[in-house]
Amino acid sequence: MTIDAPSDAPIPSVLPKLDEIRQRLLSHTDRQDERRILEILAGASATELDQLLLELDLRALLGDVDDRLMGPDNRTALLDLLTAERLGDLGIPARAALASALQRGRTGRLDEQALRRIWLGTRGADVTWLKNALDGRGGYHDLHQLFFHDIDDGALREELLAHIAREAVAVSTSVSVATREVKILSDIDDTFYANWKDARYPKKTVYPGVLQFYAELDRGPGTEPGRPGDLTFVTARPGDRLGLVEDATVRALAERGQLAATVLAGSFTRLIGNRAIAEKKLENFVEYRRLYPEYDFVFVGDSGQGDIHFGQRMLELAPEAVKAVFIHDVVATSEYARLELAVGGVRLFDTYIGAALEALELGLLGPEGAVRVAEAALAAFAAVPFPSHEGREPRRLEVLRDLARLNEVLPAPLRVETAL
Repeated sequence: MTIDAPSDAPIPSVLPKLDEIRQRLLSHTDRQDERRILEILAGASATELDQLLLELDLRALLGDVDDRLMGPDNRTALLDLLTAERLGDLGIPARAALASALQRGRTGRLDEQALRRIWLGTRGADVTWLKNALDGRGGYHDLHQLFFHDIDDGALREELLAHIAREAVAVSTSVSVATREVKILSDIDDTFYANWKDARYPKKTVYPGVLQFYAELDRGPGTEPGRPGDLTFVTARPGDRLGLVEDATVRALAERGQLAATVLAGSFTRLIGNRAIAEKKLENFVEYRRLYPEYDFVFVGDSGQGDIHFGQRMLELAPEAVKAVFIHDVVATSEYARLELAVGGVRLFDTYIGAALEALELGLLGPEGAVRVAEAALAAFAAVPFPSHEGREPRRLEVLRDLARLNEVLPAPLRVETAL
């Protein structure tokens, strides 16, 4: 049974409790303040407690309430209250907020045990919701960072991953293969925007139609859209211990229209050579798949930096779960090579209208979705500031060619017209 999400507005009885806790956290928090905060939280109703955790700065709360050498152990009492005694009163958004706060800064033994109670105390479809809620908070502190970097105890990590795997089986058996949700994995440079080898478009141009292509893959082919927010970028850009690169990447994507995404970064030691880059991406994929075993996967990459090899290795490793590999061709691959790659499951495309056609043929989006990608691509292409007619014309002809191919398979009422 899935725990209902709370309403947006706190109930009136929460407000005085919220104000008092915030006031006690403003300056130095002494034992008396800590005891009073514990009393407020312990005395709150289930609804009040859930809303308090959504409104409070949990990182400040966990940082200001302390254990002391000569007692009392108020931080231990706080974590026991929230993650053991009252966990059942917390909805998934509150659990995600608490887990996120626990992974900030150094994650010590006490924090890891609290995280253990949160995850083991969440079951079935709620585990899937909790994972996505944690990823949906944005920034560096996501699910992958929590499990594979913040949690230091390897035995605990494996225990929690085993729990995720067991609960995923229950979720997977309740849906058909055709209705399984899909996680979209995507490269960034020369896949999302022109930023490495692709000199055909002005630098930093977001490829026409790519945002809509992501959205339609996320939506799925059915009449009822799938759960939104299933896009993760797998990039060669090296990560760092503070998450500065990943946070900067998330901001750069948001500035270009992709407002929600998770980022799995590469490493400095795997930055040289396409095969090394691909193998690091594969390591990230293997870990990410352990976090989301109830999902299928689609990869969108480009032909300029190891993504073909990565896609092939994904298909070798998990052929039952990897539903498609789409590669944006930025190096003019020959038709013969394209056909040979397609036999192995790797599909190359020149425009995102062409990618939509490939996805339509694979049943990953419906005709209406393909039309929406085409319409978005046409509108975006018209606004691209090409420096010359000579630079624009070959790209325009590619767009028109792929649109004609798409129109050939669409029913007449859905065919897309353009004056491009």
